[in-house]
Amino acid sequence: MDYLDELEAESVTILREAKAKLPKLGMLWSIGKDSNTMIWLARKAFFGRLPFPVIHIDTGLEFPEVYAFRDRLVRELDLNMIAAPCPPIEDMDPSLPPAARSASRKTAGLKGLIERDGYDGIIAGIRRDEQATRAKERVFSPRGVDAKWEFKNQPPEFWGHFALSPPTGGHIRIHPLLGWTEIDIWRYSQREGIPICELYFAKNGKRFRSLGESDITVPIDSNAADIPQIIAELEKTRVPERSGRTMDHESEDAFERLRTEGYM
Repeated sequence: MDYLDELEAESVTILREAKAKLPKLGMLWSIGKDSNTMIWLARKAFFGRLPFPVIHIDTGLEFPEVYAFRDRLVRELDLNMIAAPCPPIEDMDPSLPPAARSASRKTAGLKGLIERDGYDGIIAGIRRDEQATRAKERVFSPRGVDAKWEFKNQPPEFWGHFALSPPTGGHIRIHPLLGWTEIDIWRYSQREGIPICELYFAKNGKRFRSLGESDITVPIDSNAADIPQIIAELEKTRVPERSGRTMDHESEDAFERLRTEGYM
């Protein structure tokens, strides 16, 4: 086995463990490269068909290319998709900076879905190398009442042993990609032929490195028009992956506030 095989095997094990121990599961799907990889891994884990729905927390502000890609994949992979709407920005905490306030709509949309449908576990495609706050996460991460994350009080995870009982009134977040890196995702996508949204590939010297809502995400300067060129670019760059996410350039604690309240 090479290291991609090892990452794949670990993620497949995590997904199967979650399915075995948590009765009602849903998988968050942002339509980005990470969550597309999760769908690919889940299809391998469960012999071609996902035994739980994929959930798009939809602000209504995705790029048109994202919606087109989403709808095509739903048809091609025969996915059971739930499109969960988000409340308006006027209902969000006005003390948050503008971009973080816009992003918090997804937190509220996800909370509403969990409360309405009673999920025991939510699978999410975050990685520790993306952002400093996410580096504090566990593979199986308990969320309390109202989806709150107590990042200072998390269960230990030694030798592949996980805490799988949701807290009273809460649920478990499952992170199969936590140990992957950005370049791992691209190398695996290239090897497996995973479908990729066209916005990741450069046009006129610009591409998106991380996909978010159209009002809070901007492209980076790049001429990488295919996966090998993206990999070559990442092997040299020191620019953070989320440099195109405007909320990451706001107040220092904005992202941590969002994560504590239940952001993906």
